[in-house]
Amino acid sequence: MCNITPYIQKLNSLTFPDMYLSDFLLTWEKTDQELQAIFTVADALRHLREHNAATQVFQSGLAISNFRDNSTRTRFSYTSAANMLGLTVADLDEGKSQIAHGETVRETANMVSFMADVIGIRDDMYIGKGNAYMREVAKSVQEGYDEGVLEQRPTLVNLQCDIDHPTQSMADMLHIIHHFGGLENLKGKKLAMTWAYSPSYGKPLSVPQGVIGLMTRFGMEVTLAHPEGYEVMSEVEQVATANAAQSGGKFTKTNCMKEAFQNADIVYPKSWAPFAAMEQRTDLYGKGDMAGINALEQDLLAQNARHKDWECTEEMMALTKGGEALYMHCLPADITGVSCKEGEVAASVFDRYRVPLYQEAGYKPYIIAAMMLMARCENPQQVLEQFASKGMQRWMR
Repeated sequence: MCNITPYIQKLNSLTFPDMYLSDFLLTWEKTDQELQAIFTVADALRHLREHNAATQVFQSGLAISNFRDNSTRTRFSYTSAANMLGLTVADLDEGKSQIAHGETVRETANMVSFMADVIGIRDDMYIGKGNAYMREVAKSVQEGYDEGVLEQRPTLVNLQCDIDHPTQSMADMLHIIHHFGGLENLKGKKLAMTWAYSPSYGKPLSVPQGVIGLMTRFGMEVTLAHPEGYEVMSEVEQVATANAAQSGGKFTKTNCMKEAFQNADIVYPKSWAPFAAMEQRTDLYGKGDMAGINALEQDLLAQNARHKDWECTEEMMALTKGGEALYMHCLPADITGVSCKEGEVAASVFDRYRVPLYQEAGYKPYIIAAMMLMARCENPQQVLEQFASKGMQRWMR
């Protein structure tokens, strides 16, 4: 029988009643203790799986999967999380639905939710659209529940939008917590969230925004670095500034990659598109202006090409604390000489950190499962205790 007591004791020390029957759309909408509770439940679920304990809290039910953009890690992490808790994943393929025939968001949301416990949505392509769409779905299922159409209201989980990528940043943070031996050891640690060159364009801003919006919560010194013209949403920068002031950390900005890497404990070099360009792209798509979209793409590729020196090389890594900073990436990375001619990171750097990178990604299924469990179970401590005490094995070995 595995020992779940330390996780129960940690949860008992935290306050998180508002997590029950709630959605998870932005990390900065949750309290510090609610985030700590998710980290704790995620670790507990991982501990249970390591000890072959069954964790199916649901005997039936659906987890609706609505990916409006391509995905590997998040898609399979969501499926893994749902399966771990006993839910069956049902994919909403909009191309096979009646959406093209004019079905409204309200109608679609209710029709797919009759026996759903969770709805996971990725909608990260267009500025001002993704998070708004998620909130429209949330409002629609709430109305369906209030009007007696739905027996229960499913929980929404943001699997990446135009503003935030909470399942990614939370998995990133849990990786950092384990790497440095606890949340209490993060105060004063310097994290460099930097832009890096990519031969492609239009990558979402939600990863860097998610990182600066979360890592500033726990006393870390977060530096956002990018060339001029690659700004992120000013609203998220304001969140990061407020977080740093409250936690005793720092949030700074620079247009110099070397400055960001200097003496950093953690580096996160990742390409993204300029906020202004993404706004323009959204407007062009709205007008159906394909010629304008193609012209914008060429302009952005040319703009990227002026900053090929923004690469995470061995020389850049040597600037970090002891030359051994933790290298992080949401994956897939643009690896110079491997996945592209010139990219975000040198092959030697990526190869050296490949196992930690895969471990970083491996926290995501547990983070998503924790979000699901805490939203659907009023007393997660009791549920975890039952998983451990029943002694039911996930498989007979």
